[in-house]
Amino acid sequence: MASLRVYSEPIMVRTSGKGTYELTDQIAEVVIRSGIVTGTATVFVQHTSCSLIIMENADPSARRDLEEFFDRLVPENAPYFEHDSEGPDDMPSHIRMVLTRSSEVIPLADSRMQLGTWQGIFLFEHRQAAHSRKLIVTVMGH
Repeated sequence: MASLRVYSEPIMVRTSGKGTYELTDQIAEVVIRSGIVTGTATVFVQHTSCSLIIMENADPSARRDLEEFFDRLVPENAPYFEHDSEGPDDMPSHIRMVLTRSSEVIPLADSRMQLGTWQGIFLFEHRQAAHSRKLIVTVMGH
């Protein structure tokens, strides 16, 4: 049996503010560069005010509805938030991250992520201002 191989590569994502940013193609390119055919790809975001989601990637209105839902679920400028040193979106961005995920694991077969037909991997930016976000993609397998 072949030994387990591990390949890791950072991805930098520039956001222009709140919203969802599709990363599926960038992550697929890392999988190809890894040379791993069967295994898993783990994507991890190194920040506490954005997150990762697997979401509908065909109809942008689904993502807009998700963004609107989170705006209503965790509103900015809520008087009960104490942590606001970076502005009114500071604490809401941390809560939104906790309610979603900081990593995703996707199975691989034939050097391809086994996402469903309408699934895409997105960075979910929770801050109003533009940011540069660092993600680590780790591919493990044979």
